Amino acid sequence: MSAVEQYTRAHLVTDSPDEHVVVPVALRYDPEADPRSVRVDLPGSHDWTFSRELLEQGLRAPTESGDVSIWPCGRVQTILEFHSSQGVAVVQFDASALIRFLRRTYAAAPVPH
Repeated sequence: MSAVEQYTRAHLVTDSPDEHVVVPVALRYDPEADPRSVRVDLPGSHDWTFSRELLEQGLRAPTESGDVSIWPCGRVQTILEFHSSQGVAVVQFDASALIRFLRRTYAAAPVPH
């Protein structure tokens, strides 16, 4: 089983409707370390680890677990919301990038039973 790493860009959602901040994001999956979890690395050393199942469910319907919420936004976007003691980060992804990443994780390691 090999690790999966995918780089993409996402929009950081802010309070300002005129501000569109595009940030680089690394999506990571290491079946050797934890076959049930994925990791999202945001700029500034902020990384979030949560279940691969949560990401898959959030592409279809609103879902949350702990400090992470995920929901579809229209037909082609997905929102990931992360809560921490420093505040809230809301990031909008093209759903196709997340779907491509998930497919690669399932190719690397099928769903454990």
